[in-house]
Amino acid sequence: MPSERPISVRTISAAEHRDHLATLPSASFLQTPGWAKVKSEWRSESLGWFAEDGTQVGVALVLYRKLPKLDRSLAYLPEGPVIDWSSDDLGTWLDPMVRHLKKQGAFAVRIGPPVVTRRWTTAQVKEGIADPAVRLLSQLPPAERSPAGARTVAQLDELGWRHQGVEGGFAAGQPQFVFQIPLRSADGTQRTEDDVLKGMNQLWRRNIKKAAKEGVEVTRGDREDLKAFHELYVHTAERDHFTPRPLRYFETMYDALTADAAAPGERFTLWLAHHDGDLVAATIAIRVGEHAWYSYGASSTEKREVRGSNAVQWAMIRDAIAAGAAVYDLRGITETLDADDPHVGLIQFKVGTGGEAVEYAGEWDLPVNRALYKAFQLYLKRRG
Repeated sequence: MPSERPISVRTISAAEHRDHLATLPSASFLQTPGWAKVKSEWRSESLGWFAEDGTQVGVALVLYRKLPKLDRSLAYLPEGPVIDWSSDDLGTWLDPMVRHLKKQGAFAVRIGPPVVTRRWTTAQVKEGIADPAVRLLSQLPPAERSPAGARTVAQLDELGWRHQGVEGGFAAGQPQFVFQIPLRSADGTQRTEDDVLKGMNQLWRRNIKKAAKEGVEVTRGDREDLKAFHELYVHTAERDHFTPRPLRYFETMYDALTADAAAPGERFTLWLAHHDGDLVAATIAIRVGEHAWYSYGASSTEKREVRGSNAVQWAMIRDAIAAGAAVYDLRGITETLDADDPHVGLIQFKVGTGGEAVEYAGEWDLPVNRALYKAFQLYLKRRG
């Protein structure tokens, strides 16, 4: 980003928002203008940061959640804003944003800096799960500590922002811990399919081969295929005991992110794995520039032996490599490494891909009206 100090923040159009994102290597899909249509129950606004010479240097999607009976809102920037987080003076970037949001009726602001703080290798995570003395990822010395991440956290604390801690399970907002497969080497060269496959554990490689031998066919779906995906997703929800989203949510997501994309298939791709005509697994992938995400998945209880879930994941990884993505993101994991915790199975599945556990800075709140913010926190505790 340009070195000029940003001095102003103002509302921008969805087109201006989209155009600025197109100049960047990547940004979270939660910070695209299309995501506002997915979260239609929130009021939304696109913000731009402008340097003294008028150059746009930052962007954000703000979602406003109104308090019951009051004309005041929580202003939420999921995995944003998209600004220069390497700055040694984050107040220059965040203070004008807060002033703008306060004028918009925000009683508090919640942000999710897209800044990595720590990383752990697959080997470290596996050793932690095997060690009964280790219960949390944070008990393991990381393979890498990010100086930029540490600076961000220190500055936010100094500026009065409050970190929203994660207690054992997933955070109420976006996950602080995720699992990712780097698709570029340390020197920036693109890893090949063979490179990534060699990094996977023996079980994953065997399952990918078995799916191919069994004749599992993986194809891209279109909007009409969302119904079949959703039926399998509801089946998965019943089996794994979570509350499924309605079909309309995925239709809205497809429409909003497809319309938002610079190229077909960039933002939203539906993947389907069939065996002898039966849908055995289905997933939704999202990509913004160099970052590819595994977003939603579903699998059949029948025919699990044909390994449709591994086949569809491998198809998404190969597609991300072909698109020149720098990272394939399997999204959230909990911090637990306790072998008796039901969440650890999810980590073990993702660890098999040979990637790394990554901690982000997490979500941070700034109370604008302290009394309303305190009441809001009490309301959340009672509801929880």
